[in-house]
Amino acid sequence: MISEQAKSRILILDGAMGTEIQEYKLEEADYRGEQYANWHCDVKGNNDLLAITQAKLIKDIHLAYLHAGADIIETNTFNANAISMSDYDMQDEVVKINLAAAKLAREACDEVSLLTPDKPRFVAGVLGPTSRTASISPDVNDPAKRNVTFKDLVLNYKEACHALIQGQVDLIMLETIFDTLNAKAAAYAVDEVFEEVGYSLPVMISGTITDASGRTLSGQTTEAFYNSLRHVKPISFGLNCALGPDLLRQYVAELARISECLVSAHPNAGLPNEFGEYDLEPDEMAAHIEEWAKSGLLNIVGGCCGSRPAHIKAIAEALSNTAPRELHNIDIKMRLSGLEPFTH
Repeated sequence: MISEQAKSRILILDGAMGTEIQEYKLEEADYRGEQYANWHCDVKGNNDLLAITQAKLIKDIHLAYLHAGADIIETNTFNANAISMSDYDMQDEVVKINLAAAKLAREACDEVSLLTPDKPRFVAGVLGPTSRTASISPDVNDPAKRNVTFKDLVLNYKEACHALIQGQVDLIMLETIFDTLNAKAAAYAVDEVFEEVGYSLPVMISGTITDASGRTLSGQTTEAFYNSLRHVKPISFGLNCALGPDLLRQYVAELARISECLVSAHPNAGLPNEFGEYDLEPDEMAAHIEEWAKSGLLNIVGGCCGSRPAHIKAIAEALSNTAPRELHNIDIKMRLSGLEPFTH
């Protein structure tokens, strides 16, 4: 159904969850709630846990983005995997957290979809990058050292993915990918889960160009990154985080040129200032995104760090009459990649 909707309009993704959560200025007791009041270590900062301990707050954020015009809501599960949750000794809570987060997003989307039957809303189950990287050593003195294996990552992602599907998400999003090997493990895990449940969902892939070098953290250019994961046959391929819309544009344009599938983007609201805050106003961000859309670069767009419902509302209004990027068949070639693409 989402692919049908994408044929006629640019779909709007939601904005930042963390930015909205920060506005509530939550303390340790808020994060713990009644459910984890006696937890043996601090949990403040574990935003994913709030799907259980502050369910209304998370649902209200989802609803704010939906009423701002979002078509796709991301589950609050960016770190809801055993590897990342081990920071809080909560690796055994992963299934509960993913299931609770998926259900909240599902409820919010269904409530708003009832108001606009001609404009259904979709839940994207988010699988984040984890706090470890399979490609890069954590020890500058030992380049060969790794603190996670491919198998570890697969098991880690499978557990989260099963719970998201149980919570009735519409698609799976591999998001903020900075290490392509991690993403390959996630894609492999998702494929195994689809086999185990007996059906598949659309998969969105969104990577991160970390700085002005134009490369992911593991060193790949945009096209090399695309070549590495195009075999997944995702419904969309895109970029998010790290950069604002001014700096990210050239890499989204590259994806629009080479991608056989939908192209997505959710840039930050500019770069953080000296206080770690984002200064790009909604109208400024919308002006950038409108130019992207009129240049034929976009099928799905939203916001990442610093973006709020006002940003999403401004983007949705700016793009309301702009046609989506047309899909095109690219030439059949051998497409390989290391840090650079090799297309022959």
